[in-house]
Amino acid sequence: MREQGIERRDFLKAGVLLGAGIIASGAIPAVGRAASYTPVKYSDVLDMDPVTMAESSGLVMDSWRYLTETVATIRNPRIREGVQAIMNNPAPTIMENLGSREKKEVYEELVAKGMVKDVAYEDFLPPVSNPSQSPQPFLSAPGSGYGSHHAYPGGVATHTALNVRVSLALYEGYRDTYDYLLDRDIIIASQVLHDLHKAWVFQWQEDGSSRTEQKLAGTGEHHPLSVAESFHRGLPAAMCVAQACAHDHPGFSDNEEGPVNWITTAATLLGKDAAKEGWLAPDGATLPQPRPMENFICHLGDHDWVLSVPAAHWTIPLMKEIAVEHYGVQESELGGRKFNQLRNYVFSQATIMSLYQLYVEQGKEALAKSVLSIVTPA
Repeated sequence: MREQGIERRDFLKAGVLLGAGIIASGAIPAVGRAASYTPVKYSDVLDMDPVTMAESSGLVMDSWRYLTETVATIRNPRIREGVQAIMNNPAPTIMENLGSREKKEVYEELVAKGMVKDVAYEDFLPPVSNPSQSPQPFLSAPGSGYGSHHAYPGGVATHTALNVRVSLALYEGYRDTYDYLLDRDIIIASQVLHDLHKAWVFQWQEDGSSRTEQKLAGTGEHHPLSVAESFHRGLPAAMCVAQACAHDHPGFSDNEEGPVNWITTAATLLGKDAAKEGWLAPDGATLPQPRPMENFICHLGDHDWVLSVPAAHWTIPLMKEIAVEHYGVQESELGGRKFNQLRNYVFSQATIMSLYQLYVEQGKEALAKSVLSIVTPA
């Protein structure tokens, strides 16, 4: 997924549209299912942890339930149980045998291969205290970096749920139109797991923001790290290769270079030879051939960001204005906890997408009233 500069012009023109469900109710506009929320005080939000925020959100919990119920329909028990284990604990087990000496060797090898650029060794790989335990639940992780899409507790759940819905719509469309039967298990699993290490990469910080992501093999580090985790946990190679295609498709050589690099990086982290393992073609230059179409479905399904990145870029500044105008947040505090906690809670409850749609349809005043209905200034 290249959030800048990529051309996905013709992606799902017919699309699967999830209604924003924006309802005007009296003087206070409701956002989606926000009408059922009990308002909380701003002072309480300041001390609230990300897990509590995610668990208090009907939208986030609905997405989590959808994901768990959909994963439960995977027929292959090896895949189903593997995905469930990761969802329940997306721990960075790839770090189990990567001590300081080995980590330095891996870093230098990836630098030599051109997979690590402009990243100091001290910033190479996210911090981890216990490789067998995720630093946070999948449920509370944001969907991307703090200035980008779904940057709120539970964002990875809503983002992934949308992508899984899109992927299954593609599966059904090809089945119904062409009688073309794709592997539904791989489609679900690859999409659910493509962002599994956002829980590790985007750890919440004391100021209410999330950790800054580093680049790895030309993309956000969460992606090759997630691919490595799936390989390491013994999930089928075909599923892992499809997962690797989430950020770019294998249809043309320039595009396929991305998945090849991400699999190569994953193999290097694991001390494996990707070609010998069958994760790449024997020459290591392409994906295994013939290339299954599930690879493309995972890539096409991971397009929620096309809408949600701009929505985030346009909504976050509006939230800053609302924080200053209604919550007494000073301009100098907009980069700290006083603002970050407010936006984290509001976005987790209503989501950036629904708030932006409310702004489009009814304007900033309606947006401010809805925010005030979720968090009261007192």
